Parts: sequence; C-alpha cells; structure tokens
Amino acid sequence: MPIVLFLSIALQVACAVHVVRSGRPLYWIWLILIGSYLAVVVYALVAIIPDLRHDPRGRKVANKAMQAIDPQRRRRELQGRLELADTVDNRRHLAEESLQLGDYLNAQELYRSLLTGMYATEPGFMLGLAQAQAGGGDYAGARHTLEALIQANPSFKSSEGHLLYARCLEELGETDAALQEYSVLADSYPGEEGRFRYACLLGKSQRAAEARQVFEGQLKRAKLMPSYYRRKEDSWLKAARRELAQLDESGA
Repeated sequence: MPIVLFLSIALQVACAVHVVRSGRPLYWIWLILIGSYLAVVVYALVAIIPDLRHDPRGRKVANKAMQAIDPQRRRRELQGRLELADTVDNRRHLAEESLQLGDYLNAQELYRSLLTGMYATEPGFMLGLAQAQAGGGDYAGARHTLEALIQANPSFKSSEGHLLYARCLEELGETDAALQEYSVLADSYPGEEGRFRYACLLGKSQRAAEARQVFEGQLKRAKLMPSYYRRKEDSWLKAARRELAQLDESGA
C-alpha cells in the first residue's frame, strides 16, 4: 500500500474516532471519508484545534510541543510581563524559567534581586538561588545559601533542598557527611534519585556490597509501586540497573 494512501486512511480513521468521541454529527465521518486530505485539514481546523484549546490535557500537549519547537518562547513572554510590571511574582516566574532552561547566571541574578526587604530570607527564593548556584558549579556557594536558609527558617522542609545539600557535600569532597545525608534521603526522598545517589557514592567509597544492597532494594521496591510511579522514575531505575550490571561485571 503506497504510503500516501496509508497516511490518508490513518488520518481519516483518527478524525472519525474524534467525531464519535466528541459527539459531533455523524455526517462529518462521510465528509472525511469522501474528502480525504482536504476534509481532514478542514476538520482539524474547525473541530480538533478548538477542542485542544479548551481541553486542559490538550493545552498541556500543545504547550509541550511549543516548548520543544521554541524553548525560549515562554521566557520571552515572562520577560515581557516583567518589563510591563516589575512585580515579585513576575520576577519569580522569570527566575524559575531561567533555572529550568539552564540559564543559571540569570537565575542567580533574579533570585538575588528578590531576596531583599521583606523577602530577604524567603525560603523558596533562597532554595532557588542555591539551585542556580549548584547548576552553575558553585557548590560552595549553594551550600552556604542552604545553610543560611535553614538558619533563617528552621522549620522549613524541602526534599529537593535536602538532596541538593547532600549533592553539595559530595561535590565538595565531604564524603562521610554526604553519605549520612543520602542515607536519610534513601528512605525519605519522594522518588528514586536519593537512593540512586546514595548507592553510587557507596560504590565510589569502595563499599560495593552496600551499594549493591541499595541498588537491589531500589529495584525490588519499584516493582511494588504503581506503574505511573515506575514511568515517572524510569530514568533513575534504568541507571540503577546499569550500575548494578557494572558491579556484576567487576565481581564486586
């Protein structure tokens, strides 16, 4: 079957399914079958695209697609909002987007500009600054910021902040202290990254048997979790399997 004909049939079937699911008049199906590509384009313009704009899931998919095509688009929008109104929220959103895009220097500048006046010790802004510092390789600065955060906000709890602090200790060569923090995160962090990093550092510290135990426990635990959790943590679980296979190859 020629690929053009196959694609036409696939698109027609997809549009026909949309007609039924959306409750539109069934004459659309006949128009789609008769009109081939032209009918598919018309139906997409008058039905599918408007539906996507009003469907939260559709908007999410569309936003992801736009982000993949133009990753700087949202930052330009946020920059424009900030230029129109220099508010704390607009500055915060731009800082978060810069951090997400890996523009760590700009993120640091924005978070520092937020940490003034009544927001001088705001924990969310301090955590954002520490994340930007670590992203830029300044682990000593990130550690200092996190310690200042806890000193100013002793009741503040953040699993992401705790993990970042452990990573800072590891990067700064304070292995024993990092292992102590990771051992807590292995049980408390809401995901697999804490366990994975704990096992990896155990392996680097010539504690292969303990590393193996953590990796194996991680994979066994994941099997008992819901499928959505395994999908969400798939990258860390795959990494754990690779590390475990390397331990097997080395005979450790």
